[in-house]
Amino acid sequence: MKERIDRHKDGSIKARGHVIDDVLTGYWEWFRKDGTKMRSGCFEDGKQVGEWTTCDAKGKVVKVTKMKSPQHEEIAVGSVNPKV
Repeated sequence: MKERIDRHKDGSIKARGHVIDDVLTGYWEWFRKDGTKMRSGCFEDGKQVGEWTTCDAKGKVVKVTKMKSPQHEEIAVGSVNPKV
């Protein structure tokens, strides 16, 4: 397993996680240019699995999606109302 870090054009971290033979695996995070986390979740054999979390620009969780294995289908788990 090898760590991989993808960067925005300005050099800030865009995504961070691990790969095996260039296939995404394990826990990954995506970031906005300002450094706030945008999305995170796990991969198994290059496919999204388990719970994936989406955050707003302030880092507050706004959506959690449960990925169905191994077909890679989404099942809505819950959504947080950002106005509350």
